[in-house]
Amino acid sequence: MSYLMKGVKSCSPVNQMHKVTGILLKNILGMNKQQFKISCAASQISSEEAYSFNYVIVGAGSSGCVLANRLTEDPLNTVLLLEAGPKDTLLGSKRLMWKIHMPAALTYNLCDKKYNWYYHTTSQKHLDNRILYWPRGRVWGGSSSLNAMVYIRGHAEDYNRWSREGATGWDYEHCLPYFKKAQTHELGPDLYRGGNGPLHVSRGKTNHPLHHAFLEATQQAGYPFTDDMNGYQQEGFGWMDMTVHQGQRWSTASAYLRPAISRPNLSVAEKTLVTKILFQGTKSIGVEYVKNGQKKKAFASKEVILSGGAINSPQLLMLSGIGNADDLKKLGIPVVCHLPGVGQNLQDHLEVYIQQKCTKPITLYNAQKPVNMVRIGLEWLWKFTGEGATAHLESGGFIRSEPEVPHPDIQFHFLPSQVIDHGRVASTMEAYQVHVGPMRSKSVGWLKLKSTDPNDHPIIEPNYMSTERDIWEFRQCVKLTREIFAQKAFEKFQGPEIQPGNHVRSDKEIDAFIRQKAESAYHPSCTCKMGHLSDSTAVVDPQTKVIGVENLRVVDASIMPSVVTGNLNAPTIMIAEKAADIIKGLPPLQEKNVPVYKPKTLETQR
Repeated sequence: MSYLMKGVKSCSPVNQMHKVTGILLKNILGMNKQQFKISCAASQISSEEAYSFNYVIVGAGSSGCVLANRLTEDPLNTVLLLEAGPKDTLLGSKRLMWKIHMPAALTYNLCDKKYNWYYHTTSQKHLDNRILYWPRGRVWGGSSSLNAMVYIRGHAEDYNRWSREGATGWDYEHCLPYFKKAQTHELGPDLYRGGNGPLHVSRGKTNHPLHHAFLEATQQAGYPFTDDMNGYQQEGFGWMDMTVHQGQRWSTASAYLRPAISRPNLSVAEKTLVTKILFQGTKSIGVEYVKNGQKKKAFASKEVILSGGAINSPQLLMLSGIGNADDLKKLGIPVVCHLPGVGQNLQDHLEVYIQQKCTKPITLYNAQKPVNMVRIGLEWLWKFTGEGATAHLESGGFIRSEPEVPHPDIQFHFLPSQVIDHGRVASTMEAYQVHVGPMRSKSVGWLKLKSTDPNDHPIIEPNYMSTERDIWEFRQCVKLTREIFAQKAFEKFQGPEIQPGNHVRSDKEIDAFIRQKAESAYHPSCTCKMGHLSDSTAVVDPQTKVIGVENLRVVDASIMPSVVTGNLNAPTIMIAEKAADIIKGLPPLQEKNVPVYKPKTLETQR
């Protein structure tokens, strides 16, 4: 229990123990039965106080690490951070955990249950009844230790929409300052970028000819080049930002947790599964957890904060009696608060890979041969440079699917390689691909408990492709990508289309391809949505407090009212930065009238 005692200031000095023990024995001998029971109860309360902190944070992921750092900046705040997975280092070394910290090794993490919750959806009736794989981080840094390190904030209008959806105070002018607070961009600070935050953000260094060909082709197709899709203009194509620093993955564990780990008011426990939130009535007082097979408790004098992500946070709420009362009663879970929105409103991004054979041996195919992998790995282990020092997703962009769409609703990631089955199957040829998918799907799903066992994964029903609009948007994704790949810039590289394949031409054939090949982009969100108290589907209020109970918050991607236009790691870190100020009672940061690009006309698609 030393990791719990680290942040405790109220323990009795050891040299007082003999004196205390003598007094207790003397008193016990003179007690009657009732007095003995009262004394035991008092002793138990005293013991509980010894394991009490101001804040208990569940989940050392993209949000939890941020909160642990920011809340312990005040030396008077004691914080316990509990993580179900292991540390992201071995013997204190990142090199010995190269599968996490080498950017090019990211597919190892996506396939390793040691660092991964390894979720699966239900059979998807609109995707040929396929079960889809959902990797989620179960390690220090959470999914920021597993993801592709793409740093995308989303569009300004995403946050203005949040405000309209009930997340008052979460519009763009209130969110932008927290993106900047978190960030140190290698290109320096400006109106949109941060220059002094813990999260280091960089641009790719490979200068790969296929990335250049892709960006040239997008301009030949009539799309604009944007020099910062996280800044003034998201729309268009350009070089993507990455959470890579000095050739290493820069997760929230690296950015936020490690710099705070030596603080005496922060205690961190790994391989610790939280199984229940403890309540006195409707007041949250702590958590129950399992470590090394033993059930234990930790208490929070101020708040319990859930940062487990869009699956674990609603799961823990329901296991603890907060959710749809009818569903909880069916499982025999005592209802603490009827909150029907818990687990509902599940949103994700779905994508497909459009793959083209490359006629020149310049893709990453050769780099994946064993002898070259050893060479690349040794260079990275020696000096954190070379092909191992990037995730290779260095270019991409955002476009509008059709005229009258006000801001981009399709995202592209370009990769000079071929990915098969989440990287679980080796590439078979020289090829390049685009990951492409709609950003604001109309299909909304849910998750529910399978049982009362915390180790059982919940039932995950994303309800993919359940609307005609989604089907149409995916057709557009395929057609618009093919148009880009057909441009002159790719002529000297272009071989036959691998996927979907030249035989797939009609809408009906494209729809069938989507049903067979679409996969999650790993962006589950919105299952504990933020909203007004009057919204019966809201789970937390705009202060991130769980509605209907006390001393309990959720701070992670689950509280998004709706999914943003882009990858979720940067917005999740922003949410935690902003929530930390809310928790500390600080006035919100705000930057008014920051300009945002709008198309000159909506009469055309580009």
